[in-house]
Amino acid sequence: MKAALSRLLDELWYGRHPSALVLLPLSLGYQAAIGVRRFAYTSGLLNIAQPTIPVLVVGNLTVGGTGKTPLVIWIAAFLREAGFKPGIITRGYGGQAKHWPQQVRADSDPHTVGDEAIVLARRSRCPVAAGPDRAASVGALVAHAGCDIAISDDGLQHYGIARAVEIVVVDGVRRFGNGLCLPAGPLREPVSRLAEADFVVTNGIAGRSEFSMKYVGTTLYGVADRARSQPLETFSGQAVHAVAGIANPDRYFTMLRSKGLRVTPHAFPDHHPFTARDLAFADDFPIIMTEKDAVKCETFASDRHWFLPITAELPELFGQRLLQLLQRGRDGQETA
Repeated sequence: MKAALSRLLDELWYGRHPSALVLLPLSLGYQAAIGVRRFAYTSGLLNIAQPTIPVLVVGNLTVGGTGKTPLVIWIAAFLREAGFKPGIITRGYGGQAKHWPQQVRADSDPHTVGDEAIVLARRSRCPVAAGPDRAASVGALVAHAGCDIAISDDGLQHYGIARAVEIVVVDGVRRFGNGLCLPAGPLREPVSRLAEADFVVTNGIAGRSEFSMKYVGTTLYGVADRARSQPLETFSGQAVHAVAGIANPDRYFTMLRSKGLRVTPHAFPDHHPFTARDLAFADDFPIIMTEKDAVKCETFASDRHWFLPITAELPELFGQRLLQLLQRGRDGQETA
């Protein structure tokens, strides 16, 4: 059912489905509601938490993934190299913890904190706090890890917390779909919101005033045993099952095909709770999945299961301008 709904929404939002016009009045109502909500924050009617450290938000305008997580990991490494002590906050989507925020470690249970939180902890090697109250998560990073800057994975529309920097990530292929707000289109906010962001990073070919982000994946790791690895090119020319429970699985499948793999694709809904039955294919071909999906398959994976970590590459200018903006913010605080 979820897969069928996902396909319908994809056709509605990124195709020319006539139902979009029928839903247009609802989209206009939604857009008015989010405008009122934002005004309530900017005018002081609703409280905006002021963390003791700067918060850098990496978000998007559209529903679903645009490549935020690899960018967050890149920024964390970049800031650490620049002398900061970064920490990461995330919603913990899909996590069933009874108490939030949760400290996330490499060996945390995805059922408790969500799949993306564990990927962030493993790949960034930074403190990670997960929970719906982002201000509380920032406080936990300061109190327990001594962080001096927080990177928020998603949360562009979470106006209840002040942010020092806003970065909007755009899908370079799908862009903004039909350009309409929910439910007729994929937008959480109008495209005009881009003008207020500090940076626009495009996953793919960048437009004017945008920074291009490139995905790189070269090495496969064993899902059951992460110490096992081999070059992705090893499977060039071979038939494989490609599994993706992400928002835009076609990009992942295309990447594997571009490396010469003969891919049989298996798309699942974003954050799908995988079981062994989902991956019980009738042959013995290798099974390659995303890193986010792999954390949920470790308990039943075999030697035929592999995952492909993705690394983001960004232009040097992006890092330079990010540091300049953060330094201006520091100077302003010291002057005040």
